Amino acid sequence: MINDLWYKNAVIYSLNVGTFMDSNGDGIGDFVGLTRRLDYLHGIGIDAVWLQPFQPSPFRDDGYDVVDHYGVDPRHGSLGDFVEFTHAAKSRGIRVLIDLVVNHTSDEHPWFQSARRDPDSPYRDWYVWSEKKPKNANEGMVFPGVQETTWTWDDRAGAYYFHRFYEFQPDLNTSNPRVQAEILKIMGFWLQLGVSGFRMDAVPFIIGTKGPDVVKPVEQFDMLRTFREFIQWRQGDAVMLAEANILPEDDLDYFGTDGDRSHMMFNFQVNQNLFYALASAETKPLVQALKATKARPASGQWGQFLRNHDELDLGRLTEEQRNRVFAAFGPEEHMQLYHRGIRRRLAPMLGGDRRRLELAYSLMFTLPGTPVLRYGDEIGMGDDLSLPERNCARTPMQWSTEPQGGFTKGDKPVLPVVTGGPWGFETINVAAQRRDPNSLLNWTERMIRARHEAPEIGWGDYALVATRDPGVIALRYDWRGNSVLVVHNLHDAPREVRLRAGTPEGDRLIDLLGDGHSRAETDGRHRLVLEPYGYRWFRVGGLDYILNRQEI
Repeated sequence: MINDLWYKNAVIYSLNVGTFMDSNGDGIGDFVGLTRRLDYLHGIGIDAVWLQPFQPSPFRDDGYDVVDHYGVDPRHGSLGDFVEFTHAAKSRGIRVLIDLVVNHTSDEHPWFQSARRDPDSPYRDWYVWSEKKPKNANEGMVFPGVQETTWTWDDRAGAYYFHRFYEFQPDLNTSNPRVQAEILKIMGFWLQLGVSGFRMDAVPFIIGTKGPDVVKPVEQFDMLRTFREFIQWRQGDAVMLAEANILPEDDLDYFGTDGDRSHMMFNFQVNQNLFYALASAETKPLVQALKATKARPASGQWGQFLRNHDELDLGRLTEEQRNRVFAAFGPEEHMQLYHRGIRRRLAPMLGGDRRRLELAYSLMFTLPGTPVLRYGDEIGMGDDLSLPERNCARTPMQWSTEPQGGFTKGDKPVLPVVTGGPWGFETINVAAQRRDPNSLLNWTERMIRARHEAPEIGWGDYALVATRDPGVIALRYDWRGNSVLVVHNLHDAPREVRLRAGTPEGDRLIDLLGDGHSRAETDGRHRLVLEPYGYRWFRVGGLDYILNRQEI
């Protein structure tokens, strides 16, 4: 079976089963509740859901501390409930991606318990050990300021074990062929149960060499090729979406020059510079990030996002740029995290300004790649900064004005529902926005439809179009004889720009979102007036696209 590249023109929706919908009143979301909400997801037009970990776990790190890679935590239901969910999703044309967490396990995992009890255990070398504490033990922490070391002493094992993340998450020795074989088995198991691919957590750490003598890890890229070959042998249209916050010069190593490694990667470089552009109305660094990440194989695709379940990582920006983003979106210390990021949700970061929210989402939908939407952002959900670390932006979905926001009939949700004030469920919820034709929810649904009807953005090549204004960015996408032009004004004031569409048919621009069509002036330029934080999507030329489009 040949991979049909379905992800090129898709919209992905990220959610946590435990905070999406509770069906039995125990305060924890489950697969039965999620299945009941599939019609909602289908209604807004998403093509795939990405599920954060739902496997058995002590939940000390929101499920990323797995104790059984082949199960469903009883709090979320059973394997039977999971299969019913994937079947129901498939019947609605929705694909399912799941988190693949194989860089580490929980310290309660049977593998680790066996490894620490007996040096002759078959699982001993599934983890990374050292008799002495390595000299670089206080370097390379993923959570600086919270995490103090990457090597922790275990009395039972009589040795130090390595952990990139928290001390209760020992790293797997992924260079071990038996560990790699187990990873393939895990993939095969979930593919058999109906998933369409994996969001692979912490990819640079998975493929990097590990050990007490390793100063600078060496990436083992053949591992990515092995993973990709396996999932495509098992299911031709399954995909691997890599979480890899890397430098642009390393992108093709992760995609594979021939497109034989990761199908997709999150574009952290563009994400960070996008937030700088939103904070400063200066698009030059964003343009540079787009140019730096343009190269990718024909089958490769970027995942473009605004916010996710982690902090907004600004570590790739200069100190001056980072401070400017902090000042705009996270000025108080308790809004920041790990000395590098912001832990807020998008709507509070933008002050609830509908114009800026629309601008940000219009940018996400029209950047080169596939948009990834975070649950609740379609209604402008807020956060609870009284919760520790990243939990502040992981609160339950706000469905209605019922108690607990309609998330659960119980009185003890897994995390507190945001209550009161401008972001509380009493004000921000799905039910109220469904009834309002001008709501953010209904706007988002219309934008997703528009994005599907502009496949040039996902499939085509793009060119930056000169606007002669540092706060206005324009991109043109070309594919199969059709072109789409998108223009965004990041200023808080109106702007007039004059630009050339750059194609032979560019004398006419058809507005895809309204009636603002444009004909070029005698010099071939279009005169566009953009309101503060304004945006335009145009089809270039006057042909009736619906009648003349070439099918994928």
